[in-house]
Amino acid sequence: MGAPPITLSPGGGFLLEPTGSVTIFTPEMLTDEQRMMKETADDFVLGEVMPRVAEIEAKKPGLMRELLQKAGGVGLLGHDVPEAYGGLGGDKTSSSLITEAASRQGSYAVSFGAHVGIGTMPLVHFGTPAQREKYLPKLASGEMIAAYALTEPGSGSDALAAKTKAVKSADGKSWKLTGSKLYITNAGFADLFTIFAKVDGEQFTAFLVERGAPGLTIGPEEHKLGIRGSSTCPLFLEDCTIPIENVLGTIGQGHKIAFNVLNIGRWKLGIGAVGGAKYCLELGIKFARERKQFGKPISDFDLIRKKIGDIATQTFVAESMAFRTAGLLDARAATIDPNDPQVQKKQVDAIEEHSIEASIIKVFGSEILHATADETLQIFGGAGYIEDYPIERVSRDARINRIFEGTNEINRLLVPGTMLKRALTGRLALMKLVGEVQQELADPIKIDRRVPDGPLGRERKKCDFAKRAIAYAASLGVQKYMQQISEKQELLGVLADALILTFGMDSAISRTLQLIAAKGEAGSQIPLYMTQLFVANAHERVFEMLREMLMWMSQDEEWGREVRDINTYYSLDRVNTFSLRRKIARHVIEAGGYAL
Repeated sequence: MGAPPITLSPGGGFLLEPTGSVTIFTPEMLTDEQRMMKETADDFVLGEVMPRVAEIEAKKPGLMRELLQKAGGVGLLGHDVPEAYGGLGGDKTSSSLITEAASRQGSYAVSFGAHVGIGTMPLVHFGTPAQREKYLPKLASGEMIAAYALTEPGSGSDALAAKTKAVKSADGKSWKLTGSKLYITNAGFADLFTIFAKVDGEQFTAFLVERGAPGLTIGPEEHKLGIRGSSTCPLFLEDCTIPIENVLGTIGQGHKIAFNVLNIGRWKLGIGAVGGAKYCLELGIKFARERKQFGKPISDFDLIRKKIGDIATQTFVAESMAFRTAGLLDARAATIDPNDPQVQKKQVDAIEEHSIEASIIKVFGSEILHATADETLQIFGGAGYIEDYPIERVSRDARINRIFEGTNEINRLLVPGTMLKRALTGRLALMKLVGEVQQELADPIKIDRRVPDGPLGRERKKCDFAKRAIAYAASLGVQKYMQQISEKQELLGVLADALILTFGMDSAISRTLQLIAAKGEAGSQIPLYMTQLFVANAHERVFEMLREMLMWMSQDEEWGREVRDINTYYSLDRVNTFSLRRKIARHVIEAGGYAL
């Protein structure tokens, strides 16, 4: 299908846009070049990684480094590195496809992701020309492997509470770092670390530290629940001495590096979760078709089909959200002149613009993958608990994603928190929507309840009403708590979940409408069913959560009017979710895996 230009929406703009009114990027828009990159990544993982799963899990010495170097040899490590520094200077969509391919093997995916993402991207976006020239070509080829060291014994989510200290030497020629870091991926074999420390104990700053730096000690390997084939070690710094020029970025501005690099990591983690969910679906369907009970394959049983239909639907929605965001990042990057002296800053600003979507995708993706792995193991029954079957490993590996790149709890606080901050500063026109909602509630009979013509009209109306209900609930929270709303974590958590589900509804509807426009309704039946199923369930959950939030806010006070206001936007229109789920399950079972 053709690829019309996408709408360059602002970060968080999905809440303000009428559902289905913008053009989003979808996997159906991939170019031939992007598809070739996907094929290269898939071939590498299937040919080089998957045959060595047992050795990876046993942490065979030197193997992970060998695999990463091989990946560098076919261009997979340098995709996000500028061409001037030995990379491909590729787009975010192709980078997504590479990440998705890696996700079949959790330990490899984590090692690969730590190197190309949080390990390499700080240099890409914040390095000086000399630093980039020195390190990026080697990182792109795999000659050097990167790691990122932020977490400490006393600081995890609260990164700015770090105790690691950096002081300038008496002669002014070097820095001396003292402190410790925990849970550092790739530490056992990494050559270059981005380490965060406070200059004179005050100014949070990033430093480039090579493995052989005097005073740097790599601790023993951690023994983990999952991703056992990846390297995870603590770092100990005792007057660790590095050259004075090894400050990355600006002194006192380390938080900009830490948080913006994490935004990339969150989005990519969501992409990886999509790939992991597809792999689970493939494993579950294959087993269900082969396993017979009571004289027929268990894939014929309704409760097994329910699991498969739900997995496929959640995967479709996560994929729609993730590639929509990749398209926004690419579109925003395309507006930046590569010769602009401020190109690095503008690239960082483009990533920060979509920090809301990055956190949403991270939370939704990691949680659907965890649930998918669990349900797939259930399809396997007792066999799923045995190491001989891959779902045992996948289930263990999936658990870390809800912790990585900022816990899901922290990301839940960031989603509504960032949106409200942008609204209060005028960066996001949320107050305009709130004003419209208040006018409607003053005279509810004037609310337009007409269902739009054409496909998914009911779903579009449900999503639009969910957006209005969220805006109203958020405004009540701000009115009641003002600046203290940032401390009301339960309230923010509800708003986050409602926003996450709404972004999912909006993305699935937009993607399916575009598919129908290109292929017709008859050629888009499965995405249509998936969208109808997801919206039916998500709509119910959004309104139930918002009602509970209003009751929580009221405590012992009267809350009836606010709940009635919320219910003004609640739709009683129902669809047969059982029928939709059965149709979806039948299709993917026949296809042998995720297929639209």
